[in-house]
Amino acid sequence: MEIAGPGPGEVRVRIKASGVCGSDIKALDGKSPVVRELPFVLGHESAGIVESVGAGVTGVRPGDHVIIAMNGACGRCRDCGAGRFHLCSGKARMAAIMGTMHDGTTRVTVDGVPARTMIGIGSFAEYAVVNEPMCVKIDKNAPFDTMCLLACGVVTGVGAVLNVAEVVPGSSVLVAGCGGVGLNVVQGAALAGATTIIAADVAEPKLKLAREFGATHAVLSADLPRQVGEIVRGGVDYAFDVTGVPGVLGAAFAATRPGGTTVMVGSPPQGQPLSIEPGLLFASRRLMGTQGGDAAPLRDLPMLAGQYLRGRLDLDRLVSERVPLEEVNEAVRHVREGAVARSVIVFD
Repeated sequence: MEIAGPGPGEVRVRIKASGVCGSDIKALDGKSPVVRELPFVLGHESAGIVESVGAGVTGVRPGDHVIIAMNGACGRCRDCGAGRFHLCSGKARMAAIMGTMHDGTTRVTVDGVPARTMIGIGSFAEYAVVNEPMCVKIDKNAPFDTMCLLACGVVTGVGAVLNVAEVVPGSSVLVAGCGGVGLNVVQGAALAGATTIIAADVAEPKLKLAREFGATHAVLSADLPRQVGEIVRGGVDYAFDVTGVPGVLGAAFAATRPGGTTVMVGSPPQGQPLSIEPGLLFASRRLMGTQGGDAAPLRDLPMLAGQYLRGRLDLDRLVSERVPLEEVNEAVRHVREGAVARSVIVFD
């Protein structure tokens, strides 16, 4: 594989750490809507050091430590103008989603054949060339193997709580699915001041970990509306489905109180219908979706890094294993088995 230098408005980053995310697994299984053709370089939850910059780049310079954000908003389209950076429709961002640079080309080739990269990043490699707005500077004392997690799993989970549901202090929360992202929903709920945080999963070890991250109650998923009702009479204020399993969303929705909010964080299979009991909607329950925690990277990633450095956000225990790139297939297997919160590929 060869990776070219950066073009105008682009940055070449030497990758130092990259998390193995469920979205990468979905692409491996041929179920990702953004992976249309091979060859393709996976990896997107990453952090590294700026190696070189293209013409016109002013926000970062060689030597800067950066998180590579999933969303490089243009700052000029209608949604960016309204502060909805996660919905940016700028040309560069839309191209990145499909794995190319703004002009439809790619800086990566495999045996001479142009290769696309996961949402314009491709961090399962020693280098990545990305659009400048995707680079968020971080403190040079911050460890790469935890900072990379902020790019996807952490900002998606915490952002779903703070940006999407806007959980208020004293509220009750259900988190269905306690993998890497779900644990960050739990952490986000604790940061928001929720006083009742119910973790639900089919695996007892994940529930044990959820308690360590701030859950006040834990239930082995069976009948969520009944189980939740036994803890919070009438249902919770907020429910988060982080599983991506279609049937779980309806159960989480039914476990909220009248006027409650459910956020779909996990991504169900494309084209598969979701089932919601319509009568529940008459009680003003809300159902919402989210894309990467609806994050504004330049605002949210430094904030989350600061919370970690001040000891208010636990990233260290999210990292179950650190492996070299040569062992990426083992890491993928561990993620498939649900044996880890996060596997992180580290580069010397």
